[in-house]
Amino acid sequence: MPHSTYKGLILGVMVGTAGLLILWYYKVRKPRTAMSLPTFLSLGNSFDSVIVQDEMCSDTGTIMIFQKRQLQILEKLNELLTNVEELKEDIRFLKETIPKLEEYIQDELGGKITAHKTSPQHRARKRKPTAVQTSATSNSSEEAESEGGYMTANTDTEEQNFPVPKAFNTHVEELKLDILLQKADCLRLSETGKMESFELLCDHKEKFKDEVEFMWRFARAYRDMYELSTNTQEKKHYANIGKNIGEKAISRAPTNGYCHLWYAVLCGCVSEFEGLQNKINYGHHFKEHLDVAIQLLPSEPFLYYLKGRYCYTISKLSWIEKKMAATLFGKIPSSTLQESLYNFLKAEELQSGYSISNYMYLAKCCFDLDKSQDAWKFCNMALLLPIVSKEDKEAHKEVKKIITALKR
Repeated sequence: MPHSTYKGLILGVMVGTAGLLILWYYKVRKPRTAMSLPTFLSLGNSFDSVIVQDEMCSDTGTIMIFQKRQLQILEKLNELLTNVEELKEDIRFLKETIPKLEEYIQDELGGKITAHKTSPQHRARKRKPTAVQTSATSNSSEEAESEGGYMTANTDTEEQNFPVPKAFNTHVEELKLDILLQKADCLRLSETGKMESFELLCDHKEKFKDEVEFMWRFARAYRDMYELSTNTQEKKHYANIGKNIGEKAISRAPTNGYCHLWYAVLCGCVSEFEGLQNKINYGHHFKEHLDVAIQLLPSEPFLYYLKGRYCYTISKLSWIEKKMAATLFGKIPSSTLQESLYNFLKAEELQSGYSISNYMYLAKCCFDLDKSQDAWKFCNMALLLPIVSKEDKEAHKEVKKIITALKR
């Protein structure tokens, strides 16, 4: 709900209450002690104290009633904020539930409708056999251990019996660490390659699970699978496990910038499934580790792109989200469109034509700052880049929307 709506609701409550007080006053108050309307209205200028002129001090009954009205207004405002929070939670629940409607209908019809999207994890299992899939669920200690041997909390995603990819291949080609990492990096150039890279790392996790360079790449691979998945529960599953791997990587190598980078990214992924309070908390972790990563990797354009998105999001926060953040961390997070624009420009400076998404956000910032000519320039540059990933497709659609807005 936008900031202006909150202000409108609060102002409406205040004006309505003031009107009722005015009507009560002229009906009940004796004519000989009546005061002027402007004087009465001035009493509502502050919720903290009520200053009454000396000639009205004897009218204690009126003061008591007025103070009672103030308390009622404050109670209504508190109730309003509580209801807004509940409404946000309901909306989030509906967003997660609606995609499951098709699956529910299929169950009701006895499985007659089968045309639904297959998730990346399911496609991966179809291509390659899992020799130890049955044994993965037979041991309770293995159920408590996530991919790569990293311990995770007992989340609801793990209760959905997601298979633990012990090994995608029955016969795994043994690779040296440097060759394995190079191959995993090269495979990520396409969406299909990202899935293969994930499988490759899963095949070698038992051997290299304690190697820092392997660990942050494994966390990155889980983020890739999060992006590729179309199922809400699977996305949550990938995000939580990847975050835990990233956290362990940081504990082993606190000066490795890539560990901080991918842990920050996965905190952002996990926050998508949390309520407002946890979302803000994860946002705080995201910013903290992103700043560390920038100090350690000052020439990495992806970091400035992420920082630009963070600044853009903060600049668009609603009033209640800022108040909640202030309650949790003692201060309201602040950023501006100019800061966001600076970081996106920095990413472009470090690598020209970095991504369609970077150009899209550059155009958004310029549009919001009334720099139409620059917005047009970045939109046109975005359209020149090839569409490779799902993120590119979404950014391309946003660019078209910005162009439509610029034509008005």
